[in-house]
Amino acid sequence: MKEIVINSNDSGQRLDRFLSKSFPELTQGIIRSALRKNRIKLNGKRVRAEQYLQEGDTLRLYLDEYLTYKRELFSYNIPRELNIIYEDNNLIILDKPPGLPVHEDNENSLDTLINRVLQYLTDKGEFRPEAEFSFRPSLCNRIDRNTGGIVIAAKNAETLRIIAEKLKARELTKLYLCLVHGKLPKKSDTLTAFLQKFPAQNRVKITHKKTPASKSIQTAYRVLHEQENISLLEVNLLTGRTHQIRAHLAFIGHSLLGDGKYGKPSKTYRFQALYSYKLRFDFATSAGILDYLKGEEFEVKNVWFLEKFYDEKNAEQ
Repeated sequence: MKEIVINSNDSGQRLDRFLSKSFPELTQGIIRSALRKNRIKLNGKRVRAEQYLQEGDTLRLYLDEYLTYKRELFSYNIPRELNIIYEDNNLIILDKPPGLPVHEDNENSLDTLINRVLQYLTDKGEFRPEAEFSFRPSLCNRIDRNTGGIVIAAKNAETLRIIAEKLKARELTKLYLCLVHGKLPKKSDTLTAFLQKFPAQNRVKITHKKTPASKSIQTAYRVLHEQENISLLEVNLLTGRTHQIRAHLAFIGHSLLGDGKYGKPSKTYRFQALYSYKLRFDFATSAGILDYLKGEEFEVKNVWFLEKFYDEKNAEQ
């Protein structure tokens, strides 16, 4: 029998998700079967998979034949550089540089944003990798490897749950800056279409008509400045699909500068000119332990492609 006392970092998680994270060998099938057979008890009583854990709860697992997992020590030799916009006891708001993946991807690089965060919190003594069942700090949102900008990291399970709920309810506003080819016909608009993913090619396809495999998308933009053949846009993702900004703008004939996947490769722009530069906490309902962030706004001040854009714009005048 394994007994676990839920601490503050692990509270707020669903039971089945906590077990899956803590014990990778416990499949959903094993967990559901164990719950039916009353081999998992919370505070001495039968429990449901979807029940949320609270600090001080005692969880008993009568699953000795499965519980062999021990968390490995975190000891990556990776850069410690992090651009922290804001930090408190619950979360960190980070400015991710373009070129750095948020998680390990097909290239299997250990130098990822989440690993830098884990190393940073380990150095501070806020995260103990060797501690069994302790919440592992996690990213609340993600952006493409070659897109820069704001990413939120949660230090505890309650924060991760709240941010996920607020993102789904659109009570957080994330704004992007991008440079696109040409001038748009309207100074502001909300674009609608449908997006289908092709994971094997790491691409998406945009269409005007719905298909069985596609999902609806909405992309709002406003033009901030224009040059002869380049426009600077602020974009608000009303739906958050894979590659949505890049593919949707390319679909209407205004691909991003530097985007070789949906536009044209560029010798001038090493990465696509896209940056998640502003975050607002527009809470319309209670945010629990994060209520203090209501109305707060955070902004990246140095977006790598803006200086070049304005230099070229001024040269025209």
